[in-house]
Amino acid sequence: MSFQPILPGGGLVGWAFLQRTMAEQKAAFENTPAISRDTDHFKEKIGGIKTAEDLVDDRRLLRVALGAFGLQDDIDNRFFVRKLLEEGTLKQDSLANRMADKRYVAFVKAFGFGDFDTPRTQLSTFGAEIVGKYRDRAFEVAVGEQEEPMRLALNAARELEDLANSSVSDNAKWFTIMGAPPLRSVFETALGLPASFGQIDLDQQLETLRSKTQRMTGNGEISQFADPEKREDLIQRFMLMSQIAEVTTYSAGSVALTLLRS
Repeated sequence: MSFQPILPGGGLVGWAFLQRTMAEQKAAFENTPAISRDTDHFKEKIGGIKTAEDLVDDRRLLRVALGAFGLQDDIDNRFFVRKLLEEGTLKQDSLANRMADKRYVAFVKAFGFGDFDTPRTQLSTFGAEIVGKYRDRAFEVAVGEQEEPMRLALNAARELEDLANSSVSDNAKWFTIMGAPPLRSVFETALGLPASFGQIDLDQQLETLRSKTQRMTGNGEISQFADPEKREDLIQRFMLMSQIAEVTTYSAGSVALTLLRS
């Protein structure tokens, strides 16, 4: 991918700059030949795709389809992706429902191959819907190649709004976060949780996340993040904690190197 986002650095300064220049940078990114070719191809061809096999047999279509849900690393796992899509999500024991990462459920539901007699690829608006998601995610990936915390922050700004406004229970919202690695990372970092946190019991994880969020924001429910200011406060804390962690790691490494050289 030839596009290189312009970032003055990481942390809060870099985040503020990216927000100010987002519209221009995204427009430049979307007009790059690689992105334009893939998105134009998707919009042109997706209406003719009626089975999971058809989709996985076209690598360019599959790249956009997976990338729209942050699953681009599965591009070479064609059998796995086909099985996911064909089993759908209506049965509790389907492959997508057994995956800890709930992005797979969102991906499979979006295409509907295993859930409906007529897949959602036949909808007139489907191509634009998936292309929009792909452009957002692909831009985040490009940013993340320079500053990974900013990729996670961009993802959180987008995903958290949708989740906060959804009609599911607060517990379900928390479990969605726990099952989405990028969102989970933002919360764990912002709340100062250790890397080993994910090894404890799920119910205990839920209670810890909720109680620590309550102490940080005065509210333990995800619905609060429907408010843009609340989302921005969380993201700024995440960026700050990420920067502190980077400085701490660098300092520890410098001390170790000095000791080795002495």
